[in-house]
Amino acid sequence: MKYVLAIDQGTTSTRAILFDESLNPVASAQEEFAQIFPDSGWVEHEPDELWATTAGTCRAVVERAGIRGTDILSIGITNQRETTVVWDRNTGKPIYNAIVWQDRRTAEYCKSLRDEGLADMFADRTGLLIDPYFSSTKLKWILDHVDGSRERARRGELLFGTVDSYLIWKLTGGEVHVTDATNAARTMLYDIRKGCWSQTICKLFDIPVEMLPEVKDSADDFGHCRADLFGNAIPICGVAGDQQAATIGQACFEPGMMKSTYGTGCFALLNTGDTPVQSKNRLLTTIAYQLDGKPTYALEGSIFIAGAVVQWLRDGLKIIRDASETQPLAEQADPTQNVVLVPAFTGLGAPYWNPECRGAVFGLTRNSGPNELAQAALESVGYQTRDLLEAMRADWDSGESSDILRVDGGMSASNWAMQFLADITGAPVDRPNVLETTALGVAWLAGMKIGAMPKQDEFAKQWALERQFKPNMNDGIRAEKYANWRRAVESTLRY
Repeated sequence: MKYVLAIDQGTTSTRAILFDESLNPVASAQEEFAQIFPDSGWVEHEPDELWATTAGTCRAVVERAGIRGTDILSIGITNQRETTVVWDRNTGKPIYNAIVWQDRRTAEYCKSLRDEGLADMFADRTGLLIDPYFSSTKLKWILDHVDGSRERARRGELLFGTVDSYLIWKLTGGEVHVTDATNAARTMLYDIRKGCWSQTICKLFDIPVEMLPEVKDSADDFGHCRADLFGNAIPICGVAGDQQAATIGQACFEPGMMKSTYGTGCFALLNTGDTPVQSKNRLLTTIAYQLDGKPTYALEGSIFIAGAVVQWLRDGLKIIRDASETQPLAEQADPTQNVVLVPAFTGLGAPYWNPECRGAVFGLTRNSGPNELAQAALESVGYQTRDLLEAMRADWDSGESSDILRVDGGMSASNWAMQFLADITGAPVDRPNVLETTALGVAWLAGMKIGAMPKQDEFAKQWALERQFKPNMNDGIRAEKYANWRRAVESTLRY
């Protein structure tokens, strides 16, 4: 038996999952790492810890499966997107912590760019809104604040990358500096129509192009890992940002198909085919995947806080000890109360894009407690998803879209949360047999590239439904609850 190793480097943990040649997960290992909060709205990771947990989980999963490195045909990498790393070309040592996608430190600078009237230029070239979420202003911040770094970058001494690039650099022993089109499309430096780094934007930010990685297809030759890691040099053949990888893993290959992933945040993507659709509703235009030099585009809605709201119940309020306790609490909530939680802990993402507002709770009574807060936390994810889906359908008015939403990610395992999602959106929600669709997506890319996995059409036929959640909420109740949510959001934005 031969295997493909999928590295899933996320926002709070790193996982390694082995898939067999039938794309069944056979073993996995996971390790959390520290979240660093140097200031209000700042979020960082220690890059060396990202690498250590990657190397550690890869070794652990190989040992757990009882195999050798020679049994691994290929490696695929999927990663938290937008998170920004700058490191020394010669030593591999980062010059600053990784600035995480959630980080808001460049909010004022982004506002100044919008005030200069540059929003349309960025949207036209990159498909993105000007926001601290993306890599470019994070990179500029590092070059502005680490002494001598910009000059070192101009001399070719420093390299920039999203997490995939950094891990590939470490895996290949500093031999390869690359990324794939899906990750490049999230930097706010990449022209998604021309398929190259934008010289105009790099010049505006004073970012030396010498430090940017080469951009490749999502299934491509990304080099070979160092032989000392597994006993042999395994090819790296699949790379995609986590949400695009989930789109692939959910087999959303046809225009109009939608998926929503529930991890730390929530990210919904609608396949728009070979046409980049410019949003009128503050959604993002992005690359879903790129194969054989041809990009497939998508509309994306990004929610900053999804699973992280459950972490807040655990770590902030300390009303639960484990995420699994949230559903029983929600089931016991008082049905006469109407507590609404707007989890804008780091601002609100699509379709609002307000980095300054902060979280709020509405409708508290003297009898409100852990049950009602747990219910409000899970419901907030459904409400935010509906916001995204309504904006997507408005933008995709010229094309047919599926009424079915395919879901994955940790929170999708909650039957309560998924049933509420179906109820509040009024649409069926399909949960697949394999919830680890992010890892599955890059495992397929890596295996398909070397001919060990089926082609796209056959892979799509293998997608299997575990459970469909059908809406059963009264139309009047649905409308009332969503109206309450919209009022809560409006109040939060005004605060």
